[in-house]
Amino acid sequence: MGQFFDHINQSHRDFISAQHMFFVGTAPLSKGGRVNISPKGLDAFRVLSDHKVGYMDLISSGNETSAHTLENGRITLMFCSFDRKPKILRLYGQGQAMLPDDPQWHSYADLFKILPSTRQIIVATIDLVQTSCGYGVPLYDFVSDRSIHHDWAAAKGEEGLKEYLLKNNLESLDGLPTDLLKHKSSDDR
Repeated sequence: MGQFFDHINQSHRDFISAQHMFFVGTAPLSKGGRVNISPKGLDAFRVLSDHKVGYMDLISSGNETSAHTLENGRITLMFCSFDRKPKILRLYGQGQAMLPDDPQWHSYADLFKILPSTRQIIVATIDLVQTSCGYGVPLYDFVSDRSIHHDWAAAKGEEGLKEYLLKNNLESLDGLPTDLLKHKSSDDR
């Protein structure tokens, strides 16, 4: 049976900190728009308060979360246990992308080990927490984090990462602008 909470409590924090991965879900407002669900890991998530969370978002093939939260703010983050006691925890709220030139950047960036491939920090204000059983989630053993992303970013180098962002991360699959495009446009003025 699912339970609902109006804030992140200590048992939620403990569960979140024990998970090696989480999922981020966002969607545009348009009826035909694509819903995006992204798996995340690499020690990128932080609970900031009873109503606020953030995660370090690394450069990847798309930037749907930024586009969707820029358009409408809606975000869901999901954690599930793949071992021991089955459980699913969802955080519902309003998200936004923080870029290095945002005035609040350092108040969030100082909580993470910022990598050369850090694209932005997604910060979400949470208004609903849901837990449920997770009985249908299979058992898996965590072996280790992958190094592939770090190796890829090192091979690209600083200029290569910037080029990749400009080519692949300025708008969503549905053509919505991301925060990167918003900031690039203001830089071009």
